[in-house]
Amino acid sequence: MEIKRDRYLQQLIESRQNGFIKVITGIRRCGKSYLLNVLFYHYLLENGVADDHIIRVDLEDRMNKELRDPDVMLHYVHDRIKDNELYYIIIDEVQLMDEFVDVLNSFQHIDNADTYVTGSNSHFLSSDIPTEFRGRGETINVYPLSFSEFFSAKGGDKQDAWREYYTYGGLPLIQSFDTEQKKINYLKDLFETVYLADIIERHNIKNENEMRELVLILASSIGSPCNPTKLSNTFKSVKNVKIGSQTISNYLTYLTESFLVDKAIRYDIKGKKYINTLSKYYFTDIGLRNAILDMRQQEETHIMENIIYNELLSRGCIVDVGMVEIKKQDKDGKWIRIQLEVDFIANLGSKKYYIQSALSIPDREKEIQESRSLININDSFKKIIVVKDHIMPRRNEEGILTIGLYDFLLKEDSLDL
Repeated sequence: MEIKRDRYLQQLIESRQNGFIKVITGIRRCGKSYLLNVLFYHYLLENGVADDHIIRVDLEDRMNKELRDPDVMLHYVHDRIKDNELYYIIIDEVQLMDEFVDVLNSFQHIDNADTYVTGSNSHFLSSDIPTEFRGRGETINVYPLSFSEFFSAKGGDKQDAWREYYTYGGLPLIQSFDTEQKKINYLKDLFETVYLADIIERHNIKNENEMRELVLILASSIGSPCNPTKLSNTFKSVKNVKIGSQTISNYLTYLTESFLVDKAIRYDIKGKKYINTLSKYYFTDIGLRNAILDMRQQEETHIMENIIYNELLSRGCIVDVGMVEIKKQDKDGKWIRIQLEVDFIANLGSKKYYIQSALSIPDREKEIQESRSLININDSFKKIIVVKDHIMPRRNEEGILTIGLYDFLLKEDSLDL
């Protein structure tokens, strides 16, 4: 079964020969290697690049263990460059190589080389790229399969595909398992032996249970506002365990650096400022989240919100969660301040979108409830409500677009309908 990753492949194509080191990063097992070593590799061959001008190294393969030595790698690459034609250097899991930054910067001195690497640790393959690579690094973030990618590979009925997607998620290999139990076992094993084990080992965490419990709390409350202090109090009241807020803050950083979860910061839309008191955390793959909870708590409303968040990220948006403060009179005539939530503020270049997620809008009362925060935003950026209901896109008198979930996820231009 072929899985297309056209969105990411196009980014690679557009980045060819731009003078930057292309760093393809994201959660482990999300398809980075397939993107680079299959889809991009075949694209190069089909567009006239000779096979001996594509230098590919998989550092996760023990056969290439000696190439994890930086000097051996440098000699290996230089020995394969025989002429002045362009060469493509493709290295998988580059973080397994010692002093990899120096090696990649050295590749920049090869005039006829274009370098592409994959890696899974955001600490040195995301925020540090501009400084580590002296301003010559470009990040391409890859996510698990979007629903559109999943459905293009699976086909069939949309509702059946949706049920499978929101249950087992979008890690590409999940498609190779033919039973429910095999899929669940794969996800659980992946969490324990790859993601959690990697975090514990890398950060030398002494109390594994604390980290495991924190992940459980986040999984059971996706999309709920929280901060380290609030989570510390939850540990104390629910688990009867005392963990300091600073320790929890560190754990949250480790989880986001591993790409297991993503942090969305609250933004005061009218005040035009970030509110650091509370944030929301969403899982990069909803199947992992479900497996962590033993497939319990599959509330479609929260899962749908998480999937919409991931969809916006995969489209290249910078996503915050919004807050609008309004004044209203209480029953005694006293003016009080009320904070209204906006599920997502998606920024894409000069464009901005305010988005609400609603499982259904059965009547006018529910429509008013879902629209309330959007109506109180005093700017002209687009306002959208995404509903699970299978409806035709419609725009009301306030200019708010209501669109069905399948249209939103499957149509590439759905934000601009």
